[in-house]
Amino acid sequence: MITLEPETIRTDRLDLLPLQVEHADEMAAVLSDPDLHTFIGGTPDTAQDLRARYERLVAGSPSPGESWCNWVIRLRDASCLAGYVQATVTADDRGAAAEIAWVTGSPWQRRGIATEATGGLVAWLRQCPVHTLIAHIHPDHQASAAVATAAGFTRTNQSHDGETRWQLTIS
Repeated sequence: MITLEPETIRTDRLDLLPLQVEHADEMAAVLSDPDLHTFIGGTPDTAQDLRARYERLVAGSPSPGESWCNWVIRLRDASCLAGYVQATVTADDRGAAAEIAWVTGSPWQRRGIATEATGGLVAWLRQCPVHTLIAHIHPDHQASAAVATAAGFTRTNQSHDGETRWQLTIS
């Protein structure tokens, strides 16, 4: 059985900090732009909604063999939060597979932050017994496709709920 606990991940400009409930207020502002939901659906959460969600996420998955690993992205120089990355790691007969996702707040987009944060997450997962990484990306979301490509993912012909499956196999 694989159980992973997020730990701080450092990249050139970023600290990926394990999610805490206390991040909700600042993250509500980071994620407040309705345009962020163009491809993922929904509307921005209030700080109270995020607090409730973060409480569930920090408590961990109720499913044995599944780890919820969530980080906020902190810009080291500006000492502010700018988004998040996450991985749901599920044990299987070959070790584990991870579904990952990333979101960068609108003011911090087009600066390579999502690419750097996702690269840091992928590097961390490569150190774990994870054999496959998966991301689901809306077919029209060119920025996320570019992040996936930079992290080594390949677009597949599979789709789920209108999103294309991207995959990275770790040998």
